[in-house]
Amino acid sequence: MRERWLDPFRVPQPETDSAASMPEAAQGGGHRGGTRPKARAKNMSGTLRRLWGYLAERKLKLTAVLALVALSSGLALLGPYLVGQAVDLYLDEGAANAPDFPWGWFLLLLGGVYVLTSAVSWTHNVWMISIAQETVYRLRTDLFTHLHRLPIPFYGRRQQGEIMSRLTNDIENVSGTLNSSAIQIFSSVLTLVGTVSVMLWLSPLLTLLTFTVVPLMFIGIRWITRRTGPLFKVRQRSLGELNGYIEETLSGQRIIKAFSQEERVQGEFRARNEGIRAAGFWAQTISGFIPKVMNSLNNLSFAIVAGIGGILATRDVITVGTIIVFAEYSRQFTRPLNDLANQWNTLLSAIAGAERVFEIMDEDTEEKEDGAAQPIERVLGEVRFEHVGFAYDEGKPILSGVSFTARPGEMIALVGPTGAGKTTLINLLSRFYEPTEGRITLDGRDLASIRRDSLRSQMAFVLQDSFLFEGTIRENIRYGRLDATDAEVEEAAKLANAHSFIVRLKGGYDKRLSADGSGISSGQRQLLAIARAILADPSMLVLDEATSSIDTVTEIKIQEGLQRLMQGRTSFVIAHRLGTIREADRILVLKDGRLLEHGSHEELLAQDGFYAELYRSTQRGESVDSASESAGSRVSEAAEADVQAAGSGPKRSSFK
Repeated sequence: MRERWLDPFRVPQPETDSAASMPEAAQGGGHRGGTRPKARAKNMSGTLRRLWGYLAERKLKLTAVLALVALSSGLALLGPYLVGQAVDLYLDEGAANAPDFPWGWFLLLLGGVYVLTSAVSWTHNVWMISIAQETVYRLRTDLFTHLHRLPIPFYGRRQQGEIMSRLTNDIENVSGTLNSSAIQIFSSVLTLVGTVSVMLWLSPLLTLLTFTVVPLMFIGIRWITRRTGPLFKVRQRSLGELNGYIEETLSGQRIIKAFSQEERVQGEFRARNEGIRAAGFWAQTISGFIPKVMNSLNNLSFAIVAGIGGILATRDVITVGTIIVFAEYSRQFTRPLNDLANQWNTLLSAIAGAERVFEIMDEDTEEKEDGAAQPIERVLGEVRFEHVGFAYDEGKPILSGVSFTARPGEMIALVGPTGAGKTTLINLLSRFYEPTEGRITLDGRDLASIRRDSLRSQMAFVLQDSFLFEGTIRENIRYGRLDATDAEVEEAAKLANAHSFIVRLKGGYDKRLSADGSGISSGQRQLLAIARAILADPSMLVLDEATSSIDTVTEIKIQEGLQRLMQGRTSFVIAHRLGTIREADRILVLKDGRLLEHGSHEELLAQDGFYAELYRSTQRGESVDSASESAGSRVSEAAEADVQAAGSGPKRSSFK
């Protein structure tokens, strides 16, 4: 990490985003037709145009601000000009006639100009802050809304903290630039144009002499900004990655401490933090040269004006008042350039942040609904998979040729080792992904013809790792159906056997839970998740070993509640313990993405195939994954023995 910054004058090239190097299918989730590429915000002009699109929504107010900035710049030029005119008048009239000059009115006019300049500046600053906050509000809202339209695979390849950094740090950079830098840049440009115009009018010769320092300014600024721009981009990206790492380590504190990995984690943090420190150090150090260079050139410009102007004044080519005006204008000429140079670095940092925001907003959302997609009312629950296949990457199928029918009200159990495709099958059913081959129907309708939100409203999920939001227990249960009454919430809790532990808690149903439900046990969190599913009253249920975190006594009671809940509803249960699915109407045995066997518990045992051996192995205390390996080995040995006994071709399997 440190070697990367040994040469401060070498422009570092931003590393390629890991997501960009991923196969397209992996990024897009493998839906039909592939992913249509979008134009990415990878250049300054493109990013500025998009930001202008947000600012342009407030054209009237922005026009008023620009008019006030123009007025403020004009007033700032008027002050020095009045001073120069007064000096010339004093010298022309002579000191003896000086008392006749209306100095009181002149000072009052000059003071009024400067007071009005300050008032106008304050007004346009306040208005610009209002425009900036409204713009950033819209930008942050659009980004947050877009995040909820992105497919599940997007979150699988991004760290949560890195995404949060774009919502906070990067947008705050944009906010800071719009609040101050945008108006400063415009004001500097106007001041620069006005100053040059007046200087040319007063003395073209002195103006040309003042311009001799301009090429030096641009050469210095260009040299500096070409090195600071990439450094600001690297710093913003590294900051996002560090936020993601911090979020990950804070969430995994239990595991880190359990495996005594504190020193390794701190070492990785120091390495990542060093990257940010180095990028920030060189960016700020190099950009810090700008005011020093500008001040030196400013002094040089002043010396040229004073020296050459004095010579010209002695020869009556120009007046002393003109020299005074030029001396002040020469500073006003270089000051906007200095401000522009300083604000340029802030602008670069903001553009780097805006690019990261627009990069997320350019991510493909879930595949748009077909125009014929319609909502679905209460469903019967007949689910049919017809030769369904799915792959993240072409040529690497996760599911292949899966066909089965779940009749209304049936309990379908999914069994198989890790990676067999159980969760992928559920993701296809809920349209988090789209099949790459075959089709899935619900009550005879292709899932692609049903709106996603309508389909998912007919389903309830109880996952192995239950998630609870910050809020009261009542609010977490009511998340299943927001219009449910308190009585319905409590009835759902009773069916899930959660009511008894809830009323024992301080605050009962109004007890506030912190993030992810910490403060109660994992089993209690699972009970609340089950209560939430019961309250949703869905047509279909998806249970990912919903009782895995519950003790045996409570599990029996929960199974009774789940049996009542599943009555008349099509249910899909991902089983990690085969003993919990004996009562399933049908068990689907998946292995290597294929449907190996299917039938009831008794039917599969009678077949004496993979499931039967798997079941016997788990009865001996082996895990499903270990049991599947041993079961697969024994089934293969048995098949080979049959082939050898027959003395001919391979024996056909007795299951489909």
